[in-house]
Amino acid sequence: MEEAEKVKALCEKLGEKDLLGTIDSFVLIQRELSTKKGEDFVNVAILGFLEGVLVSLRKKYPQNQDVQGLLGLIRTKRKELEEKFRKPEIPLFEEDVD
Repeated sequence: MEEAEKVKALCEKLGEKDLLGTIDSFVLIQRELSTKKGEDFVNVAILGFLEGVLVSLRKKYPQNQDVQGLLGLIRTKRKELEEKFRKPEIPLFEEDVD
């Protein structure tokens, strides 16, 4: 997944090398589940995990624009993909239209 590679590259740039193995392990485990849960569902999980990593990095490096930018990109992509799994809202009452 391209986003995971971007986050890993940023972690390496910031000297957070311990996170590289964690990200690889999470992605690998999720990929194994893709046959059971579906590719999009797994991608949402991976993007959510990467978003969490970036939120942690943002707290540690609040002025880093690379962290901010990548966080925004991944957050947007996760929200867009997550929309596929939302059930449409069913109105409880019909509005009176005159």
